[in-house]
Amino acid sequence: MARSLALLDLVVRLGLQLRRRGQAARALTLPLRFAGGTSWEKTRRLPEPSAHDDVRTAAYQLMDAAGLQRAHLTGIVLKGEDLIDAGQVAEQISLDAAHESRLVADQAMDRIRRKFRPASVGPATVAPLHRAS
Repeated sequence: MARSLALLDLVVRLGLQLRRRGQAARALTLPLRFAGGTSWEKTRRLPEPSAHDDVRTAAYQLMDAAGLQRAHLTGIVLKGEDLIDAGQVAEQISLDAAHESRLVADQAMDRIRRKFRPASVGPATVAPLHRAS
């Protein structure tokens, strides 16, 4: 459970950072470090460049690909790779109302974060990670 919360927190932070910079990622890399000093890293290309919800799906797929059972993680990082200017990302008409709603929600949350502070809004499940912020 803690792994998925940490990963979701990283997804939210990466998406926010990409949108602030006006960038989109074409790929994600997930490096993991384990107790004992071993590490694992995998990169996954995104179906299309993004700084939004698609990043979460790919991040979870990467974590699943790690095949973690009882491994003790000591480090987790999520990196956006092969970055491009967000203005170069083609906007397609989507019939997926849920996806479109998430994009609108991202924009609204970004405005709230700019007005108040980055941790002022986000997924409720990661709120315990930001108590000290």
